[in-house]
Amino acid sequence: MSARVLMVVAGLLLASGAVADDGVRTAHEFAFKSIDGATLSLSRFEGQAVLVVNTASRCGFTRQYGELQAVWERYRDSGLVVLGVPSNDFGGQEPGTEAEIKEFCEVNFNVDFPMTAKVAVRGEEAHPFYAWAANELGPASVPRWNFHKYLIDREGRLVDWFSTPTSPTSEPVLGAIETALAAPAAADGINRSLRLAP
Repeated sequence: MSARVLMVVAGLLLASGAVADDGVRTAHEFAFKSIDGATLSLSRFEGQAVLVVNTASRCGFTRQYGELQAVWERYRDSGLVVLGVPSNDFGGQEPGTEAEIKEFCEVNFNVDFPMTAKVAVRGEEAHPFYAWAANELGPASVPRWNFHKYLIDREGRLVDWFSTPTSPTSEPVLGAIETALAAPAAADGINRSLRLAP
């Protein structure tokens, strides 16, 4: 299906109300609270690629914190930000306070990449970024467990997602990161692509 046909289909869906047009065009329009309580606007990462990962401290995949730190250390000078988003949505595996979460990550995995306060990432209580991401990439992209990954390019567009079992250091993730980092941000912000659900 050509890009033109996809755009026409998307336009029809918007007109019918099947897809909400809330006016949000990029991830840069969202903000979280940081793990330390300050406002953490994604617009501060404009011009950088961002790997957004919902995390938990008592999960079988918690070891991915170490892998995320390794990815952060490898690519941060090239323009990648790893953003940890603690969530207690799955199995009650993130019950701690923000201070406890931060200490756990620093002591056990030497984490120094940015992290948000604990939020919901699915359902009616989902943080607006996650509701937008589900709308942008379709229901298949919604987190089903801890350590789900969204990749945002330098312009704030969602360009890919990876399920929980996919290691942050796996070839698919690293390849997508390198592709996102290789593409410069458009200065005028006009060059937007349409991506439907995979």
